[in-house]
Amino acid sequence: MSLTLPAMSDSRVASKGPYISVITNRTTNVVIRGAMLFAVGVFLALVLNLLQVQRNVTLFPPDVISSIFSSAWWVPPCCGTASAMIGLLYPCIDRQLGEPHNFKREWSSVMRCVAVFVGINHASAKVDFANNIQLSLTLAALSIGLWWTFDRSRSGFGLGVAIALLATMTTQLLVYNGLFQYTSPDFLYIRSWLPCIFFAGVITMGNIGRQLALRSENICMQHNVDQTRLS
Repeated sequence: MSLTLPAMSDSRVASKGPYISVITNRTTNVVIRGAMLFAVGVFLALVLNLLQVQRNVTLFPPDVISSIFSSAWWVPPCCGTASAMIGLLYPCIDRQLGEPHNFKREWSSVMRCVAVFVGINHASAKVDFANNIQLSLTLAALSIGLWWTFDRSRSGFGLGVAIALLATMTTQLLVYNGLFQYTSPDFLYIRSWLPCIFFAGVITMGNIGRQLALRSENICMQHNVDQTRLS
């Protein structure tokens, strides 16, 4: 019996070898997480843009409406790429600052964060407010509330604000060049509440990226423990 137990243990480790070797490889790990974040970003872009188009908040020229959900073909890939970059950047910044994010690090919290983000976007398209200022202030409060509920890190808030401003300026350039338009622009060709949506989206994708990175780190740590026991 004493001879069979080590053999069984070695066989189990060997059976997991190819999978573990792929996950623990740093480059491959980043590619896998980036692909997952890209897929999530594309899915959310399709769903959320559908809400905006149905409500006539955004309008695309007829000649560029050529893909599913009446979305311009370039919108989902751009959102997916941005989501991948944001999701990979957040855990990287946490490591560089030496401030690991340990607040509500579980998938159930991440899923609630996604649900709140979708709700905020839904409110911007469906709920009627007395004026745009009231809508913008409400969405700003909801977006900051999302950060406080699911993030609370200074790096998360700073990156959220910076990326939201950059995304807003990029959107202004796209609208200015006629790629799409808003039905009732009230702030330099766009809607004044748009930065709030971008901020909430950045916080959401940052949380997803952090959770994926945490999962990968746990697998790597377990792999190192197994290797230490075998040696």
